[in-house]
Amino acid sequence: MTTFEIEPGRLFIGGQWREAADGARTEVVDPSRGAVVTTVAEAGAADVDAAVRAAREAFDDGSWSGLSGRERGRILHRVAELIRENAEDIARLESLDVGKPITLAHAVDVTNAANDYEHFAALAHTLHGANRDTPMNALAYTRREPLGVVAAITPFNFPLILAGSKIAPALAAGNTVVHKPADETPLSALYMARLFQQAGVPDGVVNVVTGAGPVAGEALLRHSGVDKIAFTGSTAVGRHAASVAGEALKPVTMELGGNAAHVVFEDADLEKAVGAIIKGFVFNSGQFCMGGPRLLVARSVYATLLGILEQAVPGVPLGDPRQPETVIGPMAGEKHLKKVEEYVELARKEGARIVCGGERLDLDGGYYYKPTVIADLPNDSRVIQEEIFGPVLTVQPFDSEDEAIRLANSTPYGLASGVQTSNLARAHRIADRLQAGIVWVNDWAMLDPAVPFGGVKDSGFGREYGPEALASYTRTKSVVVSLD
Repeated sequence: MTTFEIEPGRLFIGGQWREAADGARTEVVDPSRGAVVTTVAEAGAADVDAAVRAAREAFDDGSWSGLSGRERGRILHRVAELIRENAEDIARLESLDVGKPITLAHAVDVTNAANDYEHFAALAHTLHGANRDTPMNALAYTRREPLGVVAAITPFNFPLILAGSKIAPALAAGNTVVHKPADETPLSALYMARLFQQAGVPDGVVNVVTGAGPVAGEALLRHSGVDKIAFTGSTAVGRHAASVAGEALKPVTMELGGNAAHVVFEDADLEKAVGAIIKGFVFNSGQFCMGGPRLLVARSVYATLLGILEQAVPGVPLGDPRQPETVIGPMAGEKHLKKVEEYVELARKEGARIVCGGERLDLDGGYYYKPTVIADLPNDSRVIQEEIFGPVLTVQPFDSEDEAIRLANSTPYGLASGVQTSNLARAHRIADRLQAGIVWVNDWAMLDPAVPFGGVKDSGFGREYGPEALASYTRTKSVVVSLD
């Protein structure tokens, strides 16, 4: 599949397309070739202020918040339909912008984004309060009301899906949104702005400001007109965002870094487990907060499983993301590639065994790294303890359930985890003890908008997906009416 022409992007504020106030623009690079494909407007503080003001006006005039949940749901259903109708263009944008294999962009990113809007469209009319029985001579009831203006700040790795996981519930609850996508991957956010408008979302309800995190992102975090911050990104930036929100006493949800453990017991179906293991660390070139980069294996099957991985991993199709057979594309940028190289070099210095991979792939000037399996590292190695965010898998043996749990829970993170076992009782027992927001048993990355996910420890707080996400975009008001 060949590259298609992308128009230069502008900011979407108050239903209008505009250049940045100072005319600044930034380049968008195709990571499969290292080539500039277009430029987009680079928002500054004045542009962010305009976007927040537009969102505030749209919220206050009731053009969205004043609609019934069922009416909002109809429009969100139309957004889902438009995503499906434009699936080809959206998948190509995600592939070009992020380096995602086109087949996976279709099957995962576009499909899940459409499902997000459809799911929250169905939940939009479920936001209701309840009567409360009290001894007072009064009618007491609660109402669930939207928060106001939501700042949605999203990362580079899943631009479409992670925007939908915030924008869909925010809109379903009646809020308005200012979306700041990652400066590296803004294209699908701008495309979605057109679809929102086409679906009938009123002007100002969704605004998109592209630009750098330290400028546009910081201005959005600190804007007094923002009522809630929904953030996905690194733990370091998340700490800063949460502290800014705390100063202003704003509600916030944080989906941050991960370093999940994938635990394989001796009774696991190894043939089935290998597919889940590989998917867990190569999916999206390993740029997946809920990936499984740490493999913990019962000692009795440790050597066998390493041998299987040594043979299987190099055979996973790696290359041009526009080719339908490709499973692993490039890293999203040069800096991400260099970070992976630094961690693998550190592993070598620490005496690790590189089972396979461990080097770049030179292809068309792109940012490719061969999927890498590393053994014989101590648990306190930075390569095991820190988030690499690339196609790298470390493998460690264990001798008991207690040791497996200790190793699995030994990092600061707690976003996802996995268990491979044929023993149902063990599956429940281990899932109960793993410190993670989601646990997968005998597979990896089984996600659906009905199932909430989010982190513990340094992986953040709050939940996306499910009714839990919808609840986090509302506040409860109590009304007590005297019957005297």
